[in-house]
Amino acid sequence: MNHIKKLPAEWEKQSFLQLTFPHPESDWNYLLNEVSSCFAEIIETAARFQNVLVVCDDIKRVQSYFKTTQNVYFTDIESNDTWTRDHGGITVLENGEAVIYDYVFNGWGNKFDAQLDNQITKQLFEKGVFKNCKLITSEFILEGGSIESDGKGTILTTTTCLLSENRNRNKSKSDIEKVFKTDFGCDRILWLENGYLVGDDTDSHIDTLARFCDENTIAYVGCDNQNDEHFEALQKMKAELSNFKNFNGLPYKLVELPFPDACFDNEGNRLPATYANFTVINEAVLVPVYGLPQDKPALEILQGCFPGKEIIGINCRVLIEQHGSLHCVTMQFPHQVKLNKEILTKNE
Repeated sequence: MNHIKKLPAEWEKQSFLQLTFPHPESDWNYLLNEVSSCFAEIIETAARFQNVLVVCDDIKRVQSYFKTTQNVYFTDIESNDTWTRDHGGITVLENGEAVIYDYVFNGWGNKFDAQLDNQITKQLFEKGVFKNCKLITSEFILEGGSIESDGKGTILTTTTCLLSENRNRNKSKSDIEKVFKTDFGCDRILWLENGYLVGDDTDSHIDTLARFCDENTIAYVGCDNQNDEHFEALQKMKAELSNFKNFNGLPYKLVELPFPDACFDNEGNRLPATYANFTVINEAVLVPVYGLPQDKPALEILQGCFPGKEIIGINCRVLIEQHGSLHCVTMQFPHQVKLNKEILTKNE
């Protein structure tokens, strides 16, 4: 079905990737060099394939983490933290033209201060960073990591996040579906009621659990260890996914991703490692790995899901120390949105 509006799938052609770089005033202070090196690796890897926009507190300081590279552009805007997937603009195509929706980001239900992060998209527009698009500011609270699009009018999401008390408190499931249908032009919303990761601050973002790889394929986090606390919930999630139908009314091809060995912080708290938190870019898929035995099988499985793309593992063990991973720190913009490179600082 043709939609006047559509939320592009992540594998559609992109213009650039946006990240917000860690800084000394963020929660990364105690791991700043380690996490900054991880961010630099993600950015330099992505820049092999497309442009990358880096939002940062101090351009010269941030540039010190980079080797000479092409396609990386910097702009200075204050931020609380680094989770661009959730504070970044969400691009919708309306009659083929790009419209960036700036939803409210309230720190995953008022868990963390996000006032600065919530202003980033607006400030990027005010500075003239984006070309060929318009901005719509919404009062709706929505994080990019909470929704998956197949580019064909289907949204995959979770009830735990979207119906949480501290987001859109007065909106029912049908109210939220109306927002999605109005803003994204979608006609099908698939709601997962089960699935979570210990240590996750997002109330079960879909991008930690199950991801569209194409319009007929969903890769999901599996768990076959009956002694693991995730076992029951993830088995129920698998059963839910098996009952979902694609836009042609056929069952999805389900691809199970391995469950990483348990990772813990220095205080013994379990961290939300997941291979589902990959980022799709133009000719590659950037996959978080953690220095675990499951890394290699996860990369091989995802190669089967994206046969035309280069599968690149990036060690994101440090990212889960703050309860996110690779997809959480990136936001893609489709090819219709152009960067105003003349006003940006280019890496030299």
